[in-house]
Amino acid sequence: MRPIRSLLAALLVAVLAGSLSVLAAPAPASAATPDLTLVTDARYLVEPDAAAVHVTVDITATNHKKDTTTKRYWYDYAYLAVLPGTSGLKVSADGLTPTVKVSERTKDYDLLRIAFGKKLMSGESLDLVLSFDLKDPGGAADRDVRVGQALVTFPVWAYASDETPGSTVEVVLPEGYHVEFAAGSIPGPTTVDQTIVYRTEPLARPLEFFAYLVADREGAYAVTPLDVRVGGVPAPVEIRAWNDDPGFVERVGDLFGRGLPLLGASIDLEYPRTDALTVQESVSRTLGGYAGLFDPASGRIQVDYAAGPFVVLHEAAHVWFNGSLLADRWANEAFASYYGSVAAAKLGVSDTADRLTPELEAARIPLNAWGALGESDVTTEDYGYAASYELASAIAERAGQADLQRVWAAVQDRESAYQPVEAASQPERVDAAPDWRGLLDLLEERTGQRFDDLWRDWVVRPAEATLLDERAATRQQYATVKVAAQGWELPRSIRTALTAWRFEQAAGFLAQASAVLDQRTEIETAAAVAGLTPPDTLRTVFEGDRGFPAAAAEAKAESATIDAIEAATKSEPTDPGPIERLGLLGSTPEIDLAAARTAFSEGQLSTAVERADAARAVWTSAGEVGGRRALSILGASLLILLAVILAISGLRSRRARRARARQGQGQAQADSEEAAGTSGS
Repeated sequence: MRPIRSLLAALLVAVLAGSLSVLAAPAPASAATPDLTLVTDARYLVEPDAAAVHVTVDITATNHKKDTTTKRYWYDYAYLAVLPGTSGLKVSADGLTPTVKVSERTKDYDLLRIAFGKKLMSGESLDLVLSFDLKDPGGAADRDVRVGQALVTFPVWAYASDETPGSTVEVVLPEGYHVEFAAGSIPGPTTVDQTIVYRTEPLARPLEFFAYLVADREGAYAVTPLDVRVGGVPAPVEIRAWNDDPGFVERVGDLFGRGLPLLGASIDLEYPRTDALTVQESVSRTLGGYAGLFDPASGRIQVDYAAGPFVVLHEAAHVWFNGSLLADRWANEAFASYYGSVAAAKLGVSDTADRLTPELEAARIPLNAWGALGESDVTTEDYGYAASYELASAIAERAGQADLQRVWAAVQDRESAYQPVEAASQPERVDAAPDWRGLLDLLEERTGQRFDDLWRDWVVRPAEATLLDERAATRQQYATVKVAAQGWELPRSIRTALTAWRFEQAAGFLAQASAVLDQRTEIETAAAVAGLTPPDTLRTVFEGDRGFPAAAAEAKAESATIDAIEAATKSEPTDPGPIERLGLLGSTPEIDLAAARTAFSEGQLSTAVERADAARAVWTSAGEVGGRRALSILGASLLILLAVILAISGLRSRRARRARARQGQGQAQADSEEAAGTSGS
């Protein structure tokens, strides 16, 4: 939106300069006014069909000079200054043939010479009726006089001689117009015969009276479509101008037709609309006192009939810069003004962007304190527009055009300012348009430049300045931890807290992340000493969503596993004796240790510990096992020896028994033979 800024200022200066005294031209030896006074009743009749204001001035001229016995005084003409650009001059008086002609024309007034058609003698009065037209000349949108079906503007004067009270002014318009006075005022309105009437009381100082009338009513619109393309994409525009103002179509249509493509190229964003953009001619009264107003929901831009090129281009830039792109009013106004100014320069048209003046500097406020549309007074509004434009220019100069375009691309895609290192394909996004905080973060993260000093100077309220202090400290901590991460992604929880400006939470997360990274370093060092390859598990847990306690637990478990493997490694005997070799006989602890190392590198920590403990148990118990085995072997040997002895003893016993048995058999045989021998004898 752009405020209407003293649209009539130049007009008022000009027409006020035309409120001149009436000059009378007496006969020789006559005195100057107020000896001749003019009291008038001026009636301004608005005639939209004729595109003119018909002015009727009832004049009463009175000669106040007194004759003497030797001199007679009369006036036969006078000079009267009227509004510039009058036409159709006529003057009449009962029974006379007065005449009127333009004695001098200037940009500020027309000086009329009115001949009375008679000598106005001492003490006499004469009634005359002067009429003329103020015609709408067409052309410039900000011309003094506009008379149409939708809009009427013109200056209103009273007419009288110097220091002569009593003149009146009346303005008559057809019904239906809403009337405001941009300068001065006239009492009213009253309704008479389907007309609106404003009328003054007799004026004590008529030549100091001035008013400027602005009247509007709903008019008939002519719709002119424009075929516009922005970046190769259709961007249709419909110009809705009052039927009696074809100049609006030509002027504003040309600015949109050439300006939209330039704006699109400068901002380097896709054209955001698919429907036709409607640009409607309006009057600032219906826009809340603004020269332009854009409604993103309906795609309608209302532009004051007299708005200059910069205002039109500013409103065109609002097609991009509105609440859907940036959240804060000042930011959208800032860059609508900035890019409107850029487009104006490229098109070679006037740039009337608000500039800071000492008077506006005196009304300085933080831009975050600039209220919504219509909430602030005129001076604050003027400061808001001027300051936001100044800030946008400073931002653009520091960022550079290419990086600023990168910022807008990120804003349009709803990218969060803080992204993981590998975020090119799937950037992290936010749900809403960035406010002053998100915009600052995006500017600094995408351009590599600092902008927080500009935020301190222009944007933040005193209470918000402390947030910038906290932000600076936390961002420094963030940068330090990012370096320490050495290629690892910091968890999203950190970026989320930074994006939300929850700096205490972010600082706590960063401290926990730093502790885990310190553990990682310890693990890497210990693993290198042990000849181990750390698994990727800690990185996965650290970068994931399981949280810092899970990462810390994983790091602790990995350290414990390394310790277990290292303990197992150190437990292997370097020069085992016979008993230890006997204890190791048949076992394979080296296979368990190798399996533990492999399991560790694969992240199977429990398996690694189990196999390492198994290897360590074998090596540390080798002597004990060997001893037991030796004792077992000795016991077995003794048993075998005893068995042998017993076996030998048994064998001997058997042999003795057999011998005795054989001896017994032989004696029996001998006895038998002896018995047989005896018998035979």
